[in-house]
Amino acid sequence: MSSGEQSPRPATHITEITVLTGERYHVEGSARDVERIILDAARGSIMQLARFTEAETGEDLAINPEHVVMLRAAGSREADLRR
Repeated sequence: MSSGEQSPRPATHITEITVLTGERYHVEGSARDVERIILDAARGSIMQLARFTEAETGEDLAINPEHVVMLRAAGSREADLRR
């Protein structure tokens, strides 16, 4: 594998987060795990962000927990790999 190629990431659950603006983000983790991270951030210090890994790109993503309006299980990466 060359240095420019990414190694395949393991199968994982994917959850869709919808925020106040209507934007949707797909993050790694089950809906329950994502909910727990959002609740922990909301109960934490002022302006604590909920931090996730974006499912498609693997990039870090930080979301203001007060802006989250909906969570939805969006499947798993393993299911996407089988298509």
